[in-house]
Amino acid sequence: MSDGPDIRSGDGWSAAGLDDLGEGWGFRKIRAALGVEAFGVNAIVLPPRYEAGPHFHDEQQELYFVHRGRIELEVDDDVLALEAGGLARVDGRVVRRLRNPGTEDAVVLVVGGRGGYVGRDAHTPEGDHRPGGPLDA
Repeated sequence: MSDGPDIRSGDGWSAAGLDDLGEGWGFRKIRAALGVEAFGVNAIVLPPRYEAGPHFHDEQQELYFVHRGRIELEVDDDVLALEAGGLARVDGRVVRRLRNPGTEDAVVLVVGGRGGYVGRDAHTPEGDHRPGGPLDA
């Protein structure tokens, strides 16, 4: 890792690698590093056999995405086992606890917010409301 984060940015965008935002176990502060203003977002690197303390939020809903490894997400009386690629949504007032039951690091992306979905507001530069399609078109 370099002396500071390797963040690339331009007019209206920014990008970085997760390893550029920290090293070892714990939080990677994505929101602040990339200037995200519309929602909260962090990554958490959980060491093997680690169990975080329980927590809840006053307002924000959270989405958990397991990028690497596997985790157990304890919610209410359930334990959700999530592998790499797994997703879970937890409403603010629900008490949750993360743990890494595995023998390797687990990396989890956590996105939080409130206020609702912004609907279909994507456009192509040509004015089409349906972006996408074949790359060779």
